[in-house]
Amino acid sequence: MIELLRKRRSIRKFTGEPVAPATVELLIEALLRAPSSRGINPWEFLVVDDRELLAKLAQAKEHGSEFLKNAPLAIVVCADSSKSDVWIEDCAIASIIVQLAALSLGLGSCWSQIRSRNHDGKRSAEDYIRELLDLPERLKVESIIAIGHPDETKKPVPAKDLQYAKVKRNRYRES
Repeated sequence: MIELLRKRRSIRKFTGEPVAPATVELLIEALLRAPSSRGINPWEFLVVDDRELLAKLAQAKEHGSEFLKNAPLAIVVCADSSKSDVWIEDCAIASIIVQLAALSLGLGSCWSQIRSRNHDGKRSAEDYIRELLDLPERLKVESIIAIGHPDETKKPVPAKDLQYAKVKRNRYRES
């Protein structure tokens, strides 16, 4: 696991190669194995591989979703907020789990935050996605995870560059 964490980087450039159906099924399994508070599993997922929908998802927000247009696969991470008061955390956990699973399968990924983001000056990114994908009102959208075969290489962040000053032991003391 530590090796995956060392290698994980946000990949925003993908080759045109589709993700194999068997690999998509493994990613779905990873999502469904994600832990959630009290085992409530308020999350739901939309797996999108339709190129036209991916291009429209790339326009979901003003900044930071354009890379979706070149991804062969996206997973929209949603939840029924009435089922759990920690649905955001549960969705965040599922989002990173699928990113690590993708990396373990030789794929790249990037998170696009949707909750609390604007599509334009008139509506939210969530409302845009709700309309685009026919989501029921009961679902809240946390993120979209783009997944595909990487068309860029990023070096791991060296251990010496990690922010060790943000870690305290036993008691918080300003340095």
